[in-house]
Amino acid sequence: MQLDIEDFDALRPYLTQRFKREPVAFKKLLGGVSNRTVQVTWRDGGGCVIKQALAKLRVKEDWFSSLERIHVEASALRWLNRLAPAGTTPGFLFEDVENHLMAMQPVPDPHENWKSQLLSGDVLLRHFEQFGFLLGTIQRKSSQLRTELCPVFADTRYFESLRLEPYYLFTAQKIPAVGDFLRALSEETLSHKLSLVHGDFSPKNTLVYQGKLVLLDYEVVHFGDPAFDVGFALTHFLSKANHLQPHRRTLMAAATVFWEAYLGEVASLGWDGFEPRAVRHALACLLARVEGKSPLEYLTAPQAACQRQATLRLIAHTPPSISRLIEEFHQGLGMHANH
Repeated sequence: MQLDIEDFDALRPYLTQRFKREPVAFKKLLGGVSNRTVQVTWRDGGGCVIKQALAKLRVKEDWFSSLERIHVEASALRWLNRLAPAGTTPGFLFEDVENHLMAMQPVPDPHENWKSQLLSGDVLLRHFEQFGFLLGTIQRKSSQLRTELCPVFADTRYFESLRLEPYYLFTAQKIPAVGDFLRALSEETLSHKLSLVHGDFSPKNTLVYQGKLVLLDYEVVHFGDPAFDVGFALTHFLSKANHLQPHRRTLMAAATVFWEAYLGEVASLGWDGFEPRAVRHALACLLARVEGKSPLEYLTAPQAACQRQATLRLIAHTPPSISRLIEEFHQGLGMHANH
C-alpha cells in the first residue's frame, strides 16, 4: 500500500528509516490542488519538504492526472538546480519511485508567498524584473542544451492533462465562439520544441526570501514552446491588475518590466513568431482563468465578467505585441468595468 505523506503516523517511521533520525514536527503546506506537500522538521532545526502527487486534483470539476508526474518534477528540479540563477530553486534531496514522492530543501524562514504579497498590494517592480530574468535564464540555457534536454523532457502528457485540457480545451467547449482559436493554439504549442517550459510560472509558485524570488512546482515541465510561460505569467499580472484597481497602473507597468527583463535574456535566440504566440497564450489563459476548470479564486463575479468581455474582444482583434496587449487589456478593463 502506498504511503500517504499526510498520515504523519506512517510518515514518521518512513523518514526515520530513510534519514536515520526522527522528525519532531510536521506541517501540511497549503496552496496546491494537485499534490500533498508536507514540511518536516528535525530535532536539530533542519528539515525538508516532501511532495506527493494526487491522482484526483482538489478542485470542483473532475480532474485527473497520473501519479508518475512527480518524477518529471524531480528530474526538472535536478536540472533547474543547474540552469536557474543561484538560489532561485530549492536543492533537490531524493525521490521515491514506489511512493510517487520527492523531497527538497525547505526555503528558510521567514519567507512569504509572492502571490499573497501582491494581493496585499505590495507590488515591487524589482521582483518582476527578477521574475523575467529567472524565466529568461532558464529558457535561454535550456535552449542552448536542446540536444540533451529535449529527449529527457519530451513527454507532454502532464502539460496536456494539467494545462491544455483543463484550460484551453475545456474553455473551447464552454465558449464555442473561441473554440477554433483555443484548439489551434493547443496544437501549435505542441509543435514547438524550443526550450524548457515550466508550465506553471506564476506568483503562486514563487516565494520571496530575503528580497529574492525562489521558484517552486515543476510537475508540468517539458521541452516545448516558451511562449506559454510568458503568456501564463502575464495572465497572473493582468488578472491582479483587474482585481486590485488601486494598484492597476503599477501592475500594468510591472508586467512590462517582466517582459523587458525576459526579452533581454532570450532576444538573441531569434525564435520565429515568438511574441505573437506569447500574446495568444496570454489571451487564452486570461479567458481560461475565468472560464476553465481552475478559475482564479480572488476575482469577484463582476471582475471575472469584466475580464471575460475584455479578453473576448482582444481575441477577436489580437494585439500584435506584448506592449499593445498590456495597453489594450488595461483599456478594456475600463470599458467593461463593473466592480
